[in-house]
Amino acid sequence: MKAFVALVHRELIEHRGAFLTGPLLLLGLIFGATILAFSVGRVDVHFSGAVLTVVPLIVYEMGFLGLGFAWSLYLTATLFFYCADGFAADKRNNAMLFWKSMPVSDFKVLLSKLVAAITLLPASVFAVALLSGIILFGVAFTTMLINGTATLAALGDIVGIYGQIAFALFTVLVTGLLWYLPFMALVGAIATVVGRWAIPIAVLLPTIASTLEWVTLGGLHPFATNTWAYLQYRTALPKTDYADSWIASVENKFSPNLSVPRFDGFTFASDLLAGIDWTQLGIGIVFALAVIYAASEYRRRVNDN
Repeated sequence: MKAFVALVHRELIEHRGAFLTGPLLLLGLIFGATILAFSVGRVDVHFSGAVLTVVPLIVYEMGFLGLGFAWSLYLTATLFFYCADGFAADKRNNAMLFWKSMPVSDFKVLLSKLVAAITLLPASVFAVALLSGIILFGVAFTTMLINGTATLAALGDIVGIYGQIAFALFTVLVTGLLWYLPFMALVGAIATVVGRWAIPIAVLLPTIASTLEWVTLGGLHPFATNTWAYLQYRTALPKTDYADSWIASVENKFSPNLSVPRFDGFTFASDLLAGIDWTQLGIGIVFALAVIYAASEYRRRVNDN
């Protein structure tokens, strides 16, 4: 068990540039942009009346949600590039003989890379995302205090908003990692064979499969098949009615009716979890383990020869 944990930790050490150093550098840019936005007049913090207590909270909500969405895009792209690079790294840097001499099977080595892709690596980016929310809230609230447009009484509301959105982002992170696990495993398995070219090949595979179905079973075109419809369903994280309704109500918060409730992370999470196809999620986990096992057998047999 200690050896497996060490293998997972090794992935974080070897790829800390993409999952830790890079996000921290981006965090510095976010910090500078936030200070400029609230100090040079890009964000108007001079409110009065009822708007004084409502609009700043909307800015916090929308700002943190926007940052969370941006970090999720960064994490998604980085994870797939990691799978294409990390699963082929041992062969590329001539470390294969070293790892073959260790009392660890090829399956455990590849499994440690997949486990790292859904634990330590996204956790580091998520921690930076939470820190970016603290910076956003801190700079905005401090600026409003200096301008005399906020009081310490609003701090409790800000903390509440932060907790609600952080919980929602955490739920999206966990469900998203499990939902897209088979795709990451497929890219990693292909990478053990072809190296960094795994991503374009993995992107072409659905098109090839759909085209084969169209040629053999017929249809209007290669993108009007059962295979393509299933892939479209499987590549989209389920939407939530609550999120759609809340986004639609944001514009009403700037109208005279200021009684629209704030973002509820627990309702969002419950709605998201209720929309998950748990059968498909379970099938995806089994598929991920199967392709990783197949890749480990290929790796073992090729290098034994």
